[in-house]
Amino acid sequence: MYKKILSRVVYIFIIFMISFALYNYLSMQNSQIFLTPNFNNGELINKQTTDPKRLFLKSWRIIKSKYYDPTLNGQDWSKWNRHYIDQIKTQEDAYVAINSMLASLDDPYSRFLNQEEYKEQNTNIDAKIVGIGVNIMSVAGKIIIISVVDDTPASKAGIKAGDIILNVDGKSVSGKTINDVATLIRGEIDTTVKIELLRDKKKLNKEIKRQEIQIKNIKASVIDKNIGYIQIVSFISSDMTKEFIDALNKTQDCEGLIIDLRGNTGGLMPNAVIIADMFLTQGHIVSVVDRDKQKSDINAQAKPYAINKPLVILIDEGTASASEILSGALKDNQKAILVGQRTYGKGMIQKIYPMPNQTGMNLTIAKYLTPKGIDINKKGITPDYEVSYTNQDFLNDKDPQLDKAKTIIKKLINTQHEIAKAS
Repeated sequence: MYKKILSRVVYIFIIFMISFALYNYLSMQNSQIFLTPNFNNGELINKQTTDPKRLFLKSWRIIKSKYYDPTLNGQDWSKWNRHYIDQIKTQEDAYVAINSMLASLDDPYSRFLNQEEYKEQNTNIDAKIVGIGVNIMSVAGKIIIISVVDDTPASKAGIKAGDIILNVDGKSVSGKTINDVATLIRGEIDTTVKIELLRDKKKLNKEIKRQEIQIKNIKASVIDKNIGYIQIVSFISSDMTKEFIDALNKTQDCEGLIIDLRGNTGGLMPNAVIIADMFLTQGHIVSVVDRDKQKSDINAQAKPYAINKPLVILIDEGTASASEILSGALKDNQKAILVGQRTYGKGMIQKIYPMPNQTGMNLTIAKYLTPKGIDINKKGITPDYEVSYTNQDFLNDKDPQLDKAKTIIKKLINTQHEIAKAS
């Protein structure tokens, strides 16, 4: 019993030291490469006020000097200054001008955010929102609750996964996007929202008080007795690496791990790098190429210890950005087997620029390569085992991708047992 407790303490200590040391290492690197905003929300927001014309000029200069492609998509950048400088009178004029400039780059990841949009982005980084605590998705035109966060107003009100949302505060959600519905559900703290649901062909009405919800980016559980299942929803939160360590501790007695990155569109690059490093004792994690074509390698810390368990990563066409950094690093270093479908293919890196008037700009400043030097932008990462997952599978509560991952993990565990027996 004493040995078991001691081994757990050592395990926790090792994981903590790996993540702490690597985070310090990253923080010492060039800030142009590592897109780590200061997580103090007061410093993420630029409270300086300026007139619309100056906001435009500041944006124009940043794009000209920092954008990844120094040719700015093969155009004379001064034309935008000449075209707009005498036309900008209002904030809306400035927004139109800045968005037009960014659109000319033909880069979907570089975007200007008005005050409301920038606040929403910072909320995600801070990992807190005001709402009721549900995750939703659109399936066959219906807005379905796919999960309910524990100990939230929604869970206390008896809302369940699988419930279909019909109306929010008397407004039909038919034809609305997920973002539209999420906006209707969110609101000011301590206000109420009325939701009409459909469950087993019966309509239910719930009146729920909105509260501050701590966003959980990671869920961990033990499946089939000895397989740890860790789902990473996003890499955006400043608390994300701490959550991952908690997940590892929860599954530490398992002989194999499945990390689910399906639908994870990415987030903060350092989070992916830190997690990859936990599984590596040496080697490249990712390479970053800047606007001057200078390549910087981010390497795993040389160390005698790392997590060494059979590992499968689940991916799909929604797996992007930081998720692809983690998948690519562990695949190229032969530390993980990838199962699912080809990833999205977002190999570009953005920096967050806090702008005056509490606005912001996400600007592409570099691209990345996997440890084997592969540029995955617009190409994605191919899984080792391609397995589809259809809407019908979801509706029938089946997950062929997870089933395949469990089969692989069990074979790897059995192989380890046989090797241990033979030796």
